[in-house]
Amino acid sequence: MQLMRDVLWRSLAKSLSTLSPQDRLAAAWPVVAGHALAARSGVVDYHAGRVTVAADSEEWQRQLTISVTRLRSDLQRVSGTPVTDILVVLRIELPQVEPGEAQL
Repeated sequence: MQLMRDVLWRSLAKSLSTLSPQDRLAAAWPVVAGHALAARSGVVDYHAGRVTVAADSEEWQRQLTISVTRLRSDLQRVSGTPVTDILVVLRIELPQVEPGEAQL
């Protein structure tokens, strides 16, 4: 089973290679995090190896924080993007952007 997963992950990494690093990470997130976590969180930023993931609630933030070590290595492997750290924040802590406004 592990061998098949590795083959699928390598294939996904190759198919994501034309995307920007943040888009590769966002596309790899559901595969790495799994259905339950991915439905309640997502990649919102990437800079210099640090991935910021936003969680829907404190409960899911705690769950993600517990899994950071595994998520970091799996996300790097699947996305083909260097990941040195994962910062887990609450969605409500993110600045709100009005429709039509550019987000920096």
